[in-house]
Amino acid sequence: MSTALVTGATAGIGLSFAHQLAERGHDLVLVARDRVRLENVSDELQATYGVSTEILVADLTDRADTGKVAERVADQARPVDLLVNNAGYSLKKRFLDNDIAEEEAVFDVLCRAVLVLSHAAANAMRHRGHGGIINVSSVASFITAGPYSAEKSFVTVFTESLSSELAGTGVTATALCPGFTRTEFHDRAGLNMSRLPGFVWLNSDRLVRDCLADVAKGKVVSVPGAQYKLVVAALRVLPRSVVRKRARTVHRPKG
Repeated sequence: MSTALVTGATAGIGLSFAHQLAERGHDLVLVARDRVRLENVSDELQATYGVSTEILVADLTDRADTGKVAERVADQARPVDLLVNNAGYSLKKRFLDNDIAEEEAVFDVLCRAVLVLSHAAANAMRHRGHGGIINVSSVASFITAGPYSAEKSFVTVFTESLSSELAGTGVTATALCPGFTRTEFHDRAGLNMSRLPGFVWLNSDRLVRDCLADVAKGKVVSVPGAQYKLVVAALRVLPRSVVRKRARTVHRPKG
C-alpha cells in the first residue's frame, strides 16, 4: 500500500486530496498547523476508509518545522510515494501596504516550502524509481496580481522544470492550477468575493479528481474546469501589457 503526504490537509483542496487518496487506498501523512483539526481529519479518514494515518504538526513559515516535514518525506524506511504541496494562504492588502515580515511568511509557505519538500521528495523517489509530486499552484500564476501571483508563477515554472529534470526516472511532477475554488481560503484572507458569478467557481472535490486523472496521464500542468482552460490558453498568447492591465481589475484566484 502506498503513502501520500499532504500539506494543508485539514481544509479545502488539501482535505479533498486527503479524502480522495484515502478512498483509493493510500495511507496518509497529514500536515497542518492545527493539531486538533489534524486529529479530527485523521480519525475521520481511518473510520471511513480503513487506511492508516499519521499526523505531523508543522508551521511551514518556520524553517525548523519545514525541515521536519522534509525529513519525513525523505525517510526511505517509511517511503512517501506521493507528495501534495498544497498549504497556502494570501494577504488581503496590497504588497506595499503589508508588513514585509507578513510577505516573507507567505513566501516561505508558497515558495520555499514547495522548493524544500520537492527536493526531498524527488531525491527519495528517484532513488526508488517511482513516485509523484503535485504542487498546487493557481491560474493566478499566469497573470500579474501582486506577490501571490508571482509566487504561484514560481510554483508553476518550478514544477515544469522539475518534471523535465525527472524525465525517465519514474517520478512525475505536476502543477495544479485551479481558478476560484469554493474553500475557506478567501474568507481567511478577508476577501469579499460576493460579486463573482457562480460559473467561475470550481468544486474542490471535482478539481482534485481531475488533477489525479491528469497525473495518471502524465500531464505536467493540470488546469481544472473548461472555463479556466480557456482563460489560460488566452493568457498564454495575449501580450503581457494587456495581461498586466487586466490584472489590475480582478482579485487573485486561488487554488
